[in-house]
Amino acid sequence: MKCPYCGYTESKVVDSRPTDEGARIRRRRECLGCGKRFTTYEVIETLPLVVIKKDKSREEFDRAKLTRGILRACEKRPVSLNEIEKIVDDIELSLQNSLDREVPSSLIGSYVMDKLKDLDEIAYVRFASVYRQFTDINTFMDELNKMIHNK
Repeated sequence: MKCPYCGYTESKVVDSRPTDEGARIRRRRECLGCGKRFTTYEVIETLPLVVIKKDKSREEFDRAKLTRGILRACEKRPVSLNEIEKIVDDIELSLQNSLDREVPSSLIGSYVMDKLKDLDEIAYVRFASVYRQFTDINTFMDELNKMIHNK
């Protein structure tokens, strides 16, 4: 770490402590050249996750938007907020752990449907009806029949 006083590039860490609820580490350093102390902050570098929408436009991943979509599908269903948070956490973790910084919205939709299918079938069908844009009762029935036969 370069000393802000003399420009020397060697220093030693005198004290470290977490700040911002563990999001950053505050380090007190002492320059090995001039002996002066200074503070640095260490943060995790995160690259933005970009979602490629159906119309090929791009927008930054929005956790709140994902949560709202799942909440809407689970409305008036016996699904707790903790379960919804867990789904969102799992999906976001999967996306962050992938090597791709751009992901199609269809992948996110597939993740949601996989999670909802195991959690609540009604919420799954609600989400699928919007996600897959069911245009008539036949496509809706096809999806229900798939669910019945896969049990």
